[in-house]
Amino acid sequence: MSQLQGILTRLKNLQEQSNGGEPMQRFFEVNGERKCQVTYQPKSEMFELEVYNDKEKPKRYQFDNIDMITIEIFDLIQ
Repeated sequence: MSQLQGILTRLKNLQEQSNGGEPMQRFFEVNGERKCQVTYQPKSEMFELEVYNDKEKPKRYQFDNIDMITIEIFDLIQ
């Protein structure tokens, strides 16, 4: 399975697990270092991406398209 397909699968699982209405979170790491966190908000059907940078405050972005956030995460962990 390609890395891109793996990210997409994890995000789809995140959507499915949040069907109870509670926001669900998932972390993405490279060599044990957290690169970002994704929170899925089922009520608004939005993904929130929190990007971690060294010595900087985390930056947050919102996506309503699973494909766009998948590409963004892929770029972050490369």
